[in-house]
Amino acid sequence: MNQETSELRLRRFFRVLRDVAVACALFFAGGGISAQEAQHRPLTPPPEHEVKRIGTEPVPEAPPSLPPEEIIRRFSQKEDEYLLSRLRYGYRKTIRLEEFGRDGKPSGQLLLVTEPRLTSDGKVYEKTVERPQSTLQYLELGPEDYQNLARMPAYPLTTSQLAKYDLKYLGKELVDEIDCYIFQVKPKGVERAHAYFDGIVWVDAKYLEVVKTYGSWANDLGPVRSPTMPFALFETYRENVDGKYWFPSYTRSDDTLHLQDKEVPVRLVIKWTDFKPLTAAAAATASAPPQPAAPPKPQP
Repeated sequence: MNQETSELRLRRFFRVLRDVAVACALFFAGGGISAQEAQHRPLTPPPEHEVKRIGTEPVPEAPPSLPPEEIIRRFSQKEDEYLLSRLRYGYRKTIRLEEFGRDGKPSGQLLLVTEPRLTSDGKVYEKTVERPQSTLQYLELGPEDYQNLARMPAYPLTTSQLAKYDLKYLGKELVDEIDCYIFQVKPKGVERAHAYFDGIVWVDAKYLEVVKTYGSWANDLGPVRSPTMPFALFETYRENVDGKYWFPSYTRSDDTLHLQDKEVPVRLVIKWTDFKPLTAAAAATASAPPQPAAPPKPQP
């Protein structure tokens, strides 16, 4: 009796073991993964669980291969080179202003297209090359807005400007598949005649070139902005031109226009395209540097 009971228990044990093995084989075969792969798959939170990450200043897992001071020194030298090079290039600049309705869709838009021209004495000015058309209801782009946009340097961290800033290494991040070092930039002081950058820069970890910036601009009066437009934070991406230079090619700012009876979401996008060496050929027909044509005023 005891021997028969032991044999029954043994058969039941092997039967359970066989069923478990079959179930596991079917499970992993149906999922297209092996048991070994399953062990190393990351855990996925259930659909009803929403993970929210609260941003804080990141702490780098390890310092960069070069000291941060050396990274800053090298990319600032390239900023010098790119600043001088961009002055020798022409481009097509498109400024787009948009207003949005309650449905989140654009309700008004202004497009302004300019190109640089050379005068006979070698000075560069921007000329409107397409008649601007506006369906904006609230925003207005005037000469003061042009001046404020022009006061934001394309290359704030050149070698001559570094002493006016504090830079802090934050870590690494991918930008469009480019491995980048991240630096926080803070001005040590401000003055009336110069706009200072306050934000973040992304530096290509391989070639030590600035490829993206995000932040605001300020002087001793506060953020550089016009009375008619609320934009203060600007995100700028750069483009490699001729395989040599990184030129700013896309800037965007989103904000809200606060009116007495409503709030209107607005957006500013500036694009630079068609980079090409700027020659003096255009100076033959340019006798004086006219200002860009003022766009139509919003309808009341």
